Amino acid sequence: MKCSEDDIVYQAEVPFHDCDPLGIVWHGHYYKYLEHARTVLLRNHRLDVADFQELGFRLFMIETRCRHTHPLRYGDQFDVRARFQETETRIRIAYEVRNRTRARRAARAWTTLVTLRDDDMLWETPLEIQARIRG
Repeated sequence: MKCSEDDIVYQAEVPFHDCDPLGIVWHGHYYKYLEHARTVLLRNHRLDVADFQELGFRLFMIETRCRHTHPLRYGDQFDVRARFQETETRIRIAYEVRNRTRARRAARAWTTLVTLRDDDMLWETPLEIQARIRG
């Protein structure tokens, strides 16, 4: 994943309770790690939950994808790099999970979110949100 100045990096260590009996991170926990990175990325652009509520919008996850390339194991130190990939009609965030302990990429992923006003899905990301993303 190409790096840009808007990328954020969330750092963590694999806890015991995220692993299966073989000591490998259960695949569903990767989405939790992505969520942590996405939260940091959105907060850096003043788009946390309270900000969306103040603006009168909500985000709705419509798509997720994760390709695992090497397992994370109990105790591994890892980074999740996140960046905005698309923002005009939907918000797509790209991720790379890197295992610092073993110096390998563990996964690549993306999530796609759309904006809601009340319960109506909007066809475009509102300009107020786009402005905050562009900084």
